[in-house]
Amino acid sequence: MSGFLCGKRKKEVIGASENKTVSDLQEEGKNAINAPMSPTPIDIHPEDTMLEENEERTMIDPNSKEDSKFKELVKVLIDWINEVLVEERIIVKNLEEDFYDGQVLQKLLEKLANCKLSVAEVTQSEIAQKQKLQNILDDIQEFLRPQGWAIRWNVDSIHGKNLVAILHLLVALAMHFRAPIRLPEHVCVQVVVVKKREGILQTAHVTEELTTTMELMMGKFERDAFDTLFDHAPDKLSVVKKSLITFVNKHLNKLNLEVTELESQFADGVYLVLLMGLLENYFVPLHNFYLTPEGFEQKVHNISFSFELMQDGGLKKPKARPEDIVNLDLKSTLRVLYNLFTKYKNVE
Repeated sequence: MSGFLCGKRKKEVIGASENKTVSDLQEEGKNAINAPMSPTPIDIHPEDTMLEENEERTMIDPNSKEDSKFKELVKVLIDWINEVLVEERIIVKNLEEDFYDGQVLQKLLEKLANCKLSVAEVTQSEIAQKQKLQNILDDIQEFLRPQGWAIRWNVDSIHGKNLVAILHLLVALAMHFRAPIRLPEHVCVQVVVVKKREGILQTAHVTEELTTTMELMMGKFERDAFDTLFDHAPDKLSVVKKSLITFVNKHLNKLNLEVTELESQFADGVYLVLLMGLLENYFVPLHNFYLTPEGFEQKVHNISFSFELMQDGGLKKPKARPEDIVNLDLKSTLRVLYNLFTKYKNVE
């Protein structure tokens, strides 16, 4: 069959390219048969075909860019970045164009880490841009190394406006600095890999995972009963929630307070603090927490303070992060309330 294909290909190109040899045509035929089948034709920009021998370039399949979860990931990250940089009067609209030279990335890292980077403020030449970018990426790696993040970007991919690499970088920063956002989980994209080999462009498709679950990305690898409940018995979840709502309302009703939504009404930490006072039968001084918290940090303060009260009451420090409860993570909220339920369920 391969001989037939090669012979047909020879006839098609006679007169069109006299410089093509029989071996060249046979190689093209072999590549055509062996190359992975693309699910849809890919429009490759001219600049993406200007590769050196054995050079490789990647790009996102246009169909993946239209995926709703991918669009949500990009939007959530852009909104978060713009909120962080609002005082700098920086507005990010396009991740590839706004992050490749290191200018915005520098400002973002300085705000997140509350530090000043020793890099040039303005760089014009490509060499200077890449040197600055490399210095910033080195600083980022110092922050991420203790958490064991896989570094899936480098100076060439970021400076080359590789959106996949930029997204990997921003997701890592968002997770490390505990951004008050909820990233869509299990976001995957089809990536087209273009490589020049023996003068011929070859393409292949690979699946790139941009996010997993919030727990895995935060490094929580220890599963518990709530993981099993969510994964395998979602029908019993409503029963657990109803039991916990009944438990907390039995005590909060003493202050004329009532809970109907666990994840949202505990997100600012106020009810958790008041509940601990009721369960342990003491008054919590109002100067120790924010009764009407404003902003993410004040809510985190409240929940962290409630965790201290729990430890004072003899409970272990909750495994849930205060930031996750603020971010309306139901599983984290249930873990904390269930621990209270198991100890205080008989308290009147």
